[in-house]
Amino acid sequence: MIPLRSSERTDSTASALLIIILLNVLVFLYEISLPRYALNAFIMQYGIVPDHFHYSSLITSMFMHGGFFHIAGNMWFLWIFGDNVEDYLGHFTYLIFYLLSGVAAALAQVVLTPSSIVPTIGASGAIAGVLGAYFILYPRARVLTWFFVFFVHIPAWVVLGYWFVLQFLSGAATSLAYAGNSTGGIAFWAHVGGFIAGMVMVKLFPERPRRDRYGAF
Repeated sequence: MIPLRSSERTDSTASALLIIILLNVLVFLYEISLPRYALNAFIMQYGIVPDHFHYSSLITSMFMHGGFFHIAGNMWFLWIFGDNVEDYLGHFTYLIFYLLSGVAAALAQVVLTPSSIVPTIGASGAIAGVLGAYFILYPRARVLTWFFVFFVHIPAWVVLGYWFVLQFLSGAATSLAYAGNSTGGIAFWAHVGGFIAGMVMVKLFPERPRRDRYGAF
């Protein structure tokens, strides 16, 4: 299932979301400008490697991607669901929420795969937090979804609930299949951790003040 559009409208410009997307694109353009050996060194230095973990990589890793389809998929999900969450939280609070979701997601991956020597990069953990927040805030929103050869409107709780269950089962299956070994591939536990963190945190952050039709708060 590929989400294409949400039925929820916003009444503010998603400026923080646009800044996040721009930063991700700029870092990706820098990555693809590097020769192979320099790119590998860049990823090892700024990505998260659980076996020799550095706290600074909690932030740097979430603005790095492993290829065009990696960043395109992440930014697409962020674009579809992120504007509504930013509209609810407000610009600055949304930025803090996004970063905290990414940190929580990365820590989940580190804790659950502590011996891995494979670097983890990507914004998907932070975006998972945004999806978790959307799941709580707008469960009944209709999401236009490309499902095989059909275009259907599906409730957000179904789309995002399916995504979360898939990530959890994939993470569990990967852990069982490679127990005791260093694993690479998709950081499923980061997705799970980020989603849960987003569900919890969005209820802790206050909703932004709203203006009435006369312009007053």
